Amino acid sequence: MASSGNFCTLNPLAQQNAGTYSEGNLLFTHTASSWKSSFGTHGMKTGKWYWEAYQYEDIAGNGFPIGIYDFDSGKQTEQAAQYPGQSNASYGTGYIMYSTGQKSNNGTETSTSLGSGVGTWQCAFDADAGKLWFGKNNTWADSGNPAGGGSSEAYASIPSSTWMPITCSYNDSNSENFPQNFGQDSTFAGRISAGGNADGNGFGDFAYAPPTGFLALCSANLPISDDIDPAGDDGADDNPTKNFNVVTFTGNSSTNVITGLGFKPDLIWGFTRDGAQDKRFIDSTRGGSSKITSNTTNNAATSNVVISEFGTDGFTANGGQFNNDNSKACGAWCWKANGGTTASNSNGTITSTVQANTKAGFSIVKFTGNGSNNATVGHGLDSAPDFIICKPYESGSLSWHVFSRAMGTGEFILNNNSAFSTRTTSFTESGTTATNFTLGSDAGNMNYSGVDTMAYCWHNVEGMQKFSIYTGNADADGPFVYTGFRPRLVAIKKASGSNDWVVTDTARNTVNPASKVVRWDSDAVESSSNREIDLLSNGFKPRTTNDVYNGSGGTYFYMAWGDVPFKYNNTF
Repeated sequence: MASSGNFCTLNPLAQQNAGTYSEGNLLFTHTASSWKSSFGTHGMKTGKWYWEAYQYEDIAGNGFPIGIYDFDSGKQTEQAAQYPGQSNASYGTGYIMYSTGQKSNNGTETSTSLGSGVGTWQCAFDADAGKLWFGKNNTWADSGNPAGGGSSEAYASIPSSTWMPITCSYNDSNSENFPQNFGQDSTFAGRISAGGNADGNGFGDFAYAPPTGFLALCSANLPISDDIDPAGDDGADDNPTKNFNVVTFTGNSSTNVITGLGFKPDLIWGFTRDGAQDKRFIDSTRGGSSKITSNTTNNAATSNVVISEFGTDGFTANGGQFNNDNSKACGAWCWKANGGTTASNSNGTITSTVQANTKAGFSIVKFTGNGSNNATVGHGLDSAPDFIICKPYESGSLSWHVFSRAMGTGEFILNNNSAFSTRTTSFTESGTTATNFTLGSDAGNMNYSGVDTMAYCWHNVEGMQKFSIYTGNADADGPFVYTGFRPRLVAIKKASGSNDWVVTDTARNTVNPASKVVRWDSDAVESSSNREIDLLSNGFKPRTTNDVYNGSGGTYFYMAWGDVPFKYNNTF
């Protein structure tokens, strides 16, 4: 039988400075006279999932044995120190079963037929249908039936997000009552007799049989797009590293052939590590003689060849026109689009020129502004973008404008460190769809009449790239951020204050904590002071109190690209 891979456990990295994990990280205990929540290691965005928790003592309701939590809410820090099911606005969204037999969401507790008392709690979550069932001792609450299409669920209309298993208790006198079982051990460390029940794929050991179609939360069962699944073609093309990668090299101020990238790049974003130099953007749509700098408002420079070849395994830099100064440590972040082959796109009110890599959720878009308010532009992807960088590059020394779906309507400016602006005349969330993005009602912002403009668009791809938010806690034991893959590159921008766009990657940082950062909005050299961050098999975790990553209560927007999907990674 095939290996199940890693089963989900509780995640010590997601609980700051509190509690002890034991029994293979399936039991969380703590001594604080307060509520503490603990989250799982595996996120659930699609699919049907089943797991259990055991309560072996009646503890008068001081605990929440089993449930789910929205890990994309950005409020993991707040939730870790509270009980779930409270105000969604304050703590993020949780759906939870109380040990008294009541269910809870958004501050509302509702009685169910399960009642209180000892026993094995059950959770069945259909992320695709947005339905959740709670059970106990093989009886589902209120005659619920998860199997088949499902009926009489505890909660319905649960929105699409990254949901994480959650458990919670008040202090050590009751927190030992909720060991979890995601399929590892139906005896709960010898507390009850073995159940021996596997899921439909033959994975797991549960006290009770999972409902038909519901699976154990283990890496072998994790869904992944066929388009980027390394198992699909032995990693030849269907692989995150064949769509995005980072290279480092030593500059020579001459012709420099850079290889080892693994694919032919269409967007090359260069940087210099040990000398002050602009960050240079070159793409195969405009060609190798047109460079834009991400840290300035400068128009595109076209008088010299910057990249003389977009090669099959890298690129050729031409002298010092790229980030290639003699003896300097240099590098480039690179993405694959469509090999330089473009197509006309008339989906919007402005016709665009597009080359798209729909499998990897990335497109390069060129268009000429028409000066109209609320103009729309086709982006060539098959899903709505979650992250867009837009630059009128021909005239007027104009700023780079950045859309973040996680932040909603408004914009960042890439070439400075200003906070997120909620101005409704910029990008609108509702206007960014599966076919178009909208330039807003301020035509002089991103849609200058007659001015050529570039837009680079990405959307979330499970197992490869993610664009979302988290909340800082001003603690060296920072919040754990789940991505669902091992990050190759993480860029972070404080949304609620003025801080730089800081970028770390595993090409420059080969051990944890990673601390070497460069900045998208600055020509400054690489720095490593108070910039510690752990890059993990399923996400990342700030290890600093520095406000650039982890200020108290700060909202942080992150952009992450991966190299190994969590499905194929080892947990560490």
